[in-house]
Amino acid sequence: MSDSRTFLRHTLATLAYRGGKSVRGAPPEFATFKADATSRTPAQILAHIRDLLEWALSLVRGNQAWHNSEPLPWDDEIARLHRCLGDFDAYLASSEPLHDPAERLFQGPIADALTHVGQLAMLRRMAGAPMRTENYHRADVAAGRVGVDQTPPGREWD
Repeated sequence: MSDSRTFLRHTLATLAYRGGKSVRGAPPEFATFKADATSRTPAQILAHIRDLLEWALSLVRGNQAWHNSEPLPWDDEIARLHRCLGDFDAYLASSEPLHDPAERLFQGPIADALTHVGQLAMLRRMAGAPMRTENYHRADVAAGRVGVDQTPPGREWD
């Protein structure tokens, strides 16, 4: 496996870890929280992240396609996010060719998805349900671990 594929897989695992943390334990009303009248809800942001991952997968498969999805119910949206991460990771782990350069995948859909995970973390605090902080440099993130079940943080603080 090439270094770029290995890096992309680790990036997806990072997205799964940080994205999972940004939604895990959020109160049910968080899904529909709005910072203002024109902002997206967390459920809409998750649907957009999923759209980004599906777009990235279509790019690597060589059949670019974009869809604007309506959000699913909150728990279904979280599960779908991790399924999309798993589908993308499985393709990167395969011997199938990448039909789009790894650098462009990172600079476009993956970096955008990471930005939106940061928005979710910020919205958690604004909604009165902040997540606990941790040293992400020490987090147990591993390529291929993109599901809902993630290794618990070693040490968190407020």
